[in-house]
Amino acid sequence: MRKWHRWLSVFFGIFMLWIAITGVLSQAATLWPSFAPGPAVAAAPPEGFTCPEGWRCMPPRGERGGFGSLVGLFHHLHSGESFGPVGTIISILSGLTLIFFSVSGLWMYVQMWRNRTRRGLNGRLFWK
Repeated sequence: MRKWHRWLSVFFGIFMLWIAITGVLSQAATLWPSFAPGPAVAAAPPEGFTCPEGWRCMPPRGERGGFGSLVGLFHHLHSGESFGPVGTIISILSGLTLIFFSVSGLWMYVQMWRNRTRRGLNGRLFWK
């Protein structure tokens, strides 16, 4: 299990770092206060417009400026869409390897902990 864990981390570590950075930037751009509500936010719907049943109709949002205008770009970079089908496939595979790393890392830790308790070393969950 360790061999797979190491070899996959060499290749997918770069992509997972890219996905983590673009994900953080995407969320930061969403939360960044970059515009003041103007008249576009309070605009009324066109005359004769009725909200379809079951839909949640909201007034149009104002234009975001500065850092907030990059949300779409960060999302496309984060999901791999900017690089076509290959980027999307790499993004999906990176997500799957993240799941694998979580499971295999936990599995290796449990094995090390069991080996330490069998040898009579401390049975604590964490050791020095």
